[in-house]
Amino acid sequence: MPLLEVSHLAVRYDKAQILSEVSLAVDESEFVGLVGPNGAGKSTLLRAISGLVNFEAKMKRGTTGDIVLEGEVRFAGERIDGLPPHEIRRRGLVLCPERRRPFRELTVLENLMAGAYLSRDAASTQRRIEHCFALFPRLAERKDQVAGTLSGGEQQMLATARALMFEAKLLAIDEPSLGLAPKIREELFGAIARVHEEGIPVLLVEQEIGQVFRMADRNYVLSQGRIIAEGDAPSLMADEVLRAGYLGL
Repeated sequence: MPLLEVSHLAVRYDKAQILSEVSLAVDESEFVGLVGPNGAGKSTLLRAISGLVNFEAKMKRGTTGDIVLEGEVRFAGERIDGLPPHEIRRRGLVLCPERRRPFRELTVLENLMAGAYLSRDAASTQRRIEHCFALFPRLAERKDQVAGTLSGGEQQMLATARALMFEAKLLAIDEPSLGLAPKIREELFGAIARVHEEGIPVLLVEQEIGQVFRMADRNYVLSQGRIIAEGDAPSLMADEVLRAGYLGL
């Protein structure tokens, strides 16, 4: 049984169909890539999986521009598409959203503590802080620095570390390398690879397709809200139409 199983997922914002009949799965200890053109619906898919679309739909229900979410999302065998985001997070499905979004007025250490807000175990929280500092030594050096003054790369490291501050059974990461310099991207992807090596499955949305294909066991290609291909990197790269039309390679 897959750890994460998405079945026939559809998302509509008013009359705009963002996702249509999307199905995918992530097995335990698997690294899965999700790639595709800008505007394909990749971020919406991660938001739907993590409960944010459902939360937004409930907030807008009965107003103009209703949001409709259909299909099923199962995690560890249980259906979660009707649950609030914090309950999904409590179960171990962790989203690290695009554009980093640190608490800008808080220090690095305070941001990490905020990521552990669901935990009641002080010793476990301290171990996770030490683990995050081992993954991202830059954060250890800047633990007392206000997050809003960090560089873009450091803020992404902080966002990823904060996502790991409460027990993660699957880490979903949205566009982590956006706007980062090559050296910082390399450092960041190295840390993500170590997280996976430690046994945490990863679902990665990323524009750097070559990087995703080097890291992932398996990949999905999303275009215009639909999954159009699935497979390992060699099989996808062998499809000339897919390469030219959807992968930009």
